[in-house]
Amino acid sequence: MHTPSIRHLRWDHYLTYDQLTELLHDLVDAYPQFATLHAIGQSHQGRTIWLLELSNPQTGPADQKPGYYIDANIHAEEISGTSVVIYTAWTLLSQYGQDPLVTRLMDEQVFYLVPRVNPDGAEIIQTMPFYEWIGNGRYLPGEEQFGPGLHYADMNDDGLILDMRLRDDAGEWKISPQDDRLMIPREADETGGEYYRIIPEGRLVDWDGGDFVIPRPQDGNMNRNFPSNWEPESRQYGSGEYPLSEPEVAAIVGWILDHPNIAGIQCYHTHSGVILRPWLTFPDTQFAGNDKYLYDQLGQMGIDETGYPLISVYEDFTPDKSHKRFGSSIDWSFGALGIPTFSTELWDIFKAAGIERDDFYPLRNFNEGEMLKLLQWQDELLDGDGFMPWTPFEHPQLGAVEIGGWKRIYTFRNPPPAAYLEEMARINCRFTLRHAGAAPRLRLRNVTVTPLAEALYRIEAVIDNTGFLATNLSDQALLMKAAPPVEVTLSSASAVEFVQGAARQSAGHLAGRAGRPMAYSRFYDWPASNQAITWTIRAAELPCELTLSAGAPRAGTVSAVITLDEAGASAVTPADAAAGRGGA
Repeated sequence: MHTPSIRHLRWDHYLTYDQLTELLHDLVDAYPQFATLHAIGQSHQGRTIWLLELSNPQTGPADQKPGYYIDANIHAEEISGTSVVIYTAWTLLSQYGQDPLVTRLMDEQVFYLVPRVNPDGAEIIQTMPFYEWIGNGRYLPGEEQFGPGLHYADMNDDGLILDMRLRDDAGEWKISPQDDRLMIPREADETGGEYYRIIPEGRLVDWDGGDFVIPRPQDGNMNRNFPSNWEPESRQYGSGEYPLSEPEVAAIVGWILDHPNIAGIQCYHTHSGVILRPWLTFPDTQFAGNDKYLYDQLGQMGIDETGYPLISVYEDFTPDKSHKRFGSSIDWSFGALGIPTFSTELWDIFKAAGIERDDFYPLRNFNEGEMLKLLQWQDELLDGDGFMPWTPFEHPQLGAVEIGGWKRIYTFRNPPPAAYLEEMARINCRFTLRHAGAAPRLRLRNVTVTPLAEALYRIEAVIDNTGFLATNLSDQALLMKAAPPVEVTLSSASAVEFVQGAARQSAGHLAGRAGRPMAYSRFYDWPASNQAITWTIRAAELPCELTLSAGAPRAGTVSAVITLDEAGASAVTPADAAAGRGGA
C-alpha cells in the first residue's frame, strides 16, 4: 500500500499552525489503522485545537484501555514542546512492530496528544514582531497593555522587539570591558562612570515627561486558568476572568473529564531543563499516603532518560513562596483527579553554554563570566544571530537610544532547532513512554468452572493487577474520590440464575508494584494486588455462554468467555487474546 508523504516532519525548524495542521492530517492519512484526529475546540481567533488519538483498535476499544494524555505549547513562546509531541506521535506510529515497548503500549493503551494548546499565541510569536509577553489571542500585540507608561513596540521596524539602552547617570547598568555587547550591573558604591538604563523596546503612552512604569500585559497565562486553587487577576496576572474562561483550557479540561480512562499526563514547557512534579501551591507535606514515593519512582525514569533533575514546583521552582502559581494544570489534574502528572521544562540555555547553577528558576542577574559564556555560545552556534548588536536609534520621545539585545524566543525560550531539537525530543519521548508503561494492567487468572449438580456450577476467578500503578493510580485519587474501583461482571444472553454472588460485583482497588516498595516485613502490610470472586449459577439450558469481564476506567477492561456444554464440561476462552490481556 502506498504511504503518503508526511509534510514538515523534520526536526530542524518550528511549525506554524498551517504546517502543524498539514502534518497531523498527513499522519492520519499515513496510519489510518492507528490514528484519529479530533477537533476538540476553537481558539479565541478561531483556530482549531487538534488532538491526535493513537491506539490499535484490533486489540479493543480505546475507551476500555488505560489512556495517556500529553500536551504542549500552552504558553505562546514555548513552541519546541509542539515538536516533542509530534516526535512522540511519530515514534508510536513508525516504531509499532519494531520497538517492543511501543508495540505493547499501542496494543494495550490509547494516547491522546495535543501538540499545541495555544495556536493563536504560537502563531503571533512566529509571524509578528516577537517579544515574551504573548497570551492566547484574547489581546493582540499593541492591545494588551492598558494605562500610561511604556508599551512594547517594534520602534525601528526590524521585525523584533528587543531592549533599549539609554544613557542615565542614575542608571543601574554599565558596559562590560570584556565585551561591549554585554551590560553588567553597576556596583553599589560606584560613581563617575558611564551608566545606562535598560528597558523594553517600545513607545511611551500618555507620558508626562517624568519617570514611567511598564504596564503588565494582560497576556492570558492559560496555566493559571485551571479550576483548582484558582485566584483572580488581582492576585496574579493571567488568571482569566474565571476558571476555564479561556476556550483553549476549557477544551482540554473537557476532553480529560470526558475520558476517565486517562492514567497519566505529561505537559511540556521550556524553561530550565527540569522535570516538575506537584505541588505548585503546597509543600511536600501535602502528599497523601504513598504518593511522594510514587512520584520519586516514576520521576527516576525521567532522570535516567533525560538527565534532567526532578523537582517540586513549590519547593524548588518558586523562589518567593509568597508568589505561588495558582490555577495550574498540575494542581488540577493531580490535585483534583489524582492522575500522576509531570510538567517538563525542556530547554536550559545555561547548561548548553556550560554554566553550572543550582537555582532552577533564577530571579537574579547572572555574573559577567556567565553572560560572556552565553554570548560565546551563540557566537559559535548561531554565528551571532542570537544577540542583536546595539544600534543607535533616535526615539521620538526619549531621544538618542540604542536598540539591541537577545532574541530570546530562539535562545532563552527555545533551543536553536537544528542543533538541539531532535535529541531533546528523543530523550523526553522515551520518558513519556516509560511513564505510560507504568499504568495498571488487569489480568484474569485462575478462571475455573466446577459442576456441582445438574445445570449448577461454581465459577471462580482471580482478578490481578500486574502493573506498577494501582488501579486508583494514587492515594490522592482516593482522597478526592476520583477513581472508580474495579468492577467484575458475569453476564449471559441465556437465562441464568445467580444462586450465590451478584452478576456485578466490586473488587475494590488493586495495588500495583508501587504498593510493595520493599521486601516483606511484619511491620509493613502489603496492599492486595488481586481479588478472588466466586459465583454459583444455574443455567436454564445448555450449552450456555457467559462473559466474564473485569475493569476500572484507569486500568482498562479484560474479559473471558466461559462455555458450559450439555455434558457438564466447560471451556474458558480469553475474549481479548489478541491484545495479550486477560484470559484464564
